[in-house]
Amino acid sequence: MIILTQIPAEIMEILPFLIPLVIAQLALLAYTLWHIFTHPNYRRWNRMTWVIIVLIGMQFWGPILYFLFGKEEA
Repeated sequence: MIILTQIPAEIMEILPFLIPLVIAQLALLAYTLWHIFTHPNYRRWNRMTWVIIVLIGMQFWGPILYFLFGKEEA
C-alpha cells in the first residue's frame, strides 16, 4: 500500500485534476465498448477493428474516432 506521504508534492498538486479525468476516460471507454458490442453495423470497418482502435487509442482518441467515423447513423 502506498502511503500518501511518499507521493511527491508535484503529483499531489495535480491529483484533483487527474482523478476526474481518469474517471471520464474510463467511462467513455466503457460506453464506447458497450456501443460497439451492442450494434452490428458500422459505417467503416468491422467490430474487431473498432475494438482494437478503441483499446489502443484508449486515451480519448480511440472512442472519439469511433463516434466520428465508425458509429452508424441512427
